[in-house]
Amino acid sequence: MSATTDAKPAAEKLTFRRYKEGDTRWRGWSEYIFQAGHTHKCPTYQKSTPPCQASCPSGEDIRGYLAIVRGTEKPPAGVPWQEYAWRRLTEANPFPAVMGRVCPAPCESGCNRNEVEDFVGINSVEHFLGEYAIENNLAFRKPEHLTGKKVAVIGGGPAGLSCAYQLALMGHSVTIFDEHAELGGMMRYGIPGFRTPRDVLDAEIRRILDLGVEVRLNTRVGTDVTMDDIDRDFDAVFMGLGAQGGRPLPVPGAEAPNCVAATAFLRAFNDGRLKHVGKRVVVVGGGDTSIDVATVARRLGHIEHPHGTGHPEMVILGKQAQDVAEVSARQGADVTLTSVFSIEKMQANRHEIEHALAEGVAIRDGWAPVEVVRGKDGRATGLKIAKCEARFVGPKLEIKVDESTAEIVPADLVVSAIGQAVDFTGLEGFDNGKGLMSADRNYQVAGKKGVFAGGDVLRPHLLTSAIGQGWIAAEGIDRYLRGENQERRPKIDVHSFDLMRKLLEKGLKVEVAPREPVLGTSVANFAVHNYEDRSGRYVIPHEQLFLGHFQHTARNKRGVTTLTAEQALGNFEERLQPLSEKEAVAEGKRCMSCGLCFECDNCVVYCPQTAVFRVKKDKATTGRYVDTDYTKCIGCHICRDVCPTGYIQMGLGE
Repeated sequence: MSATTDAKPAAEKLTFRRYKEGDTRWRGWSEYIFQAGHTHKCPTYQKSTPPCQASCPSGEDIRGYLAIVRGTEKPPAGVPWQEYAWRRLTEANPFPAVMGRVCPAPCESGCNRNEVEDFVGINSVEHFLGEYAIENNLAFRKPEHLTGKKVAVIGGGPAGLSCAYQLALMGHSVTIFDEHAELGGMMRYGIPGFRTPRDVLDAEIRRILDLGVEVRLNTRVGTDVTMDDIDRDFDAVFMGLGAQGGRPLPVPGAEAPNCVAATAFLRAFNDGRLKHVGKRVVVVGGGDTSIDVATVARRLGHIEHPHGTGHPEMVILGKQAQDVAEVSARQGADVTLTSVFSIEKMQANRHEIEHALAEGVAIRDGWAPVEVVRGKDGRATGLKIAKCEARFVGPKLEIKVDESTAEIVPADLVVSAIGQAVDFTGLEGFDNGKGLMSADRNYQVAGKKGVFAGGDVLRPHLLTSAIGQGWIAAEGIDRYLRGENQERRPKIDVHSFDLMRKLLEKGLKVEVAPREPVLGTSVANFAVHNYEDRSGRYVIPHEQLFLGHFQHTARNKRGVTTLTAEQALGNFEERLQPLSEKEAVAEGKRCMSCGLCFECDNCVVYCPQTAVFRVKKDKATTGRYVDTDYTKCIGCHICRDVCPTGYIQMGLGE
């Protein structure tokens, strides 16, 4: 029987290939459109994370609040769209007015719109929403129930305030301990006021405290209060110590009294103590902090014949005060910034570098410090620098210096902005041996029960990084206080659009338990058929979008005041102006809504089988605008091809 069967002609094997052997092209477009169902794949609706959100260290739902700004996602009745967008934004970041000014906006670098013409001005829209909230006295909503649990937050900088904010929303009682006279950390004592107006910072901090957060200022944990006291009185602890100490230059002569740390320089200025500097200032760095020091020095200028004020370092080190009356006599200062990297590779914001150059700061890029040259009195008279090549080998920075090119830059004040350090006085047990603390992905400190950490104490980085770490740590603390195991954080850890919340707002029945994966099926009625939330693990690239849908549209840019070298002296006015409401809406409309439907109707219009259809209005909401009749679908892929956002993907086959 077997031999007889084998002798018969073999039947053609079942195949899902689009082309047959030997085919090189379609024989006609009508056949392509109407008879292209050979893959047996049909549309599925897959929400992905856009690269802007994946690039945001604080995890903002950027696509979400831009959808509200543009009018795609409607707010509940009676809620202004500006407030609704602000509330969506502040689920992750309680400082939109501050961060809308100073964040280097990695979200804009990641924006897929860069493949069309220019990124969406996300930072400027954030700035607009932050200003709206302050002008309209918007407040955070207090939790309905308190848990009775008490959490100590050590450090009132961006990480500590972010953590306190999230914990307060969860219903926990929070007390912030800070060694300074005011809260804000590096937002107040590091960034100059012409970049972060103090009334704006105060307004956004006040909102957090109005949730019931208690504060103990001028109190240093480790000396004024011991960790034993904290452990006795609180159920959990967040360590947001910050890193407000500076690293000295690793060269001979760096112990000169007028060779100071950037953090000390900026604190003296932001405290109002430093009124003027020397005639010649040299800053060593290349990051945002070094740019801040250089532009502040240009504004402060110098006094030709100061009376009784001593040298600037005496003020910076807190040993002497300067006479305000002398400020009217100040003159410009010659400021030089040196960096081991080229300007293109410097870590500072590009636009901040451009501002510094316009204001007369001389940038010597590709030069390394070799020695602090000192006079007979021991004070620095100059900084010897030499050309160099700098590159990272893994995490380690290697600098090759050409000593033959060495030259001396005259200096009355040398400022080191090459890194920050943590002061562990009284808290030595938390030092990981490298001058920092260590924590896991939930920001829980190993071997320290109930202790979490975030911000510069882990690794000095961006303010927005500290804000995001504070939020994640707060979630970890909440689980700890509830006696739950720490969950494995998602691969892509961001706040994201929540279809379940939109269904509840619309009054539609939800059939999925909280925290469970949202997976639609052909019989479920809580979402569109075959809906999947992939935002925790997939970032949608521009290759998955139909970029041809988007017309070239110029970015709506904020007004920026650029000063000359002469204008910079004594000018401490803010440089950025927010977008108007009309401009903010127009900029929101430039968002391509990567990974989520924005209701363009392309799939409905171009489906040749009328298989894709709009969901009835009483059942529709954001993310649930279209659906598919799979009895009509032939798998032609046209809906996917014309979907601008990549929300439609092909599945259910092969």
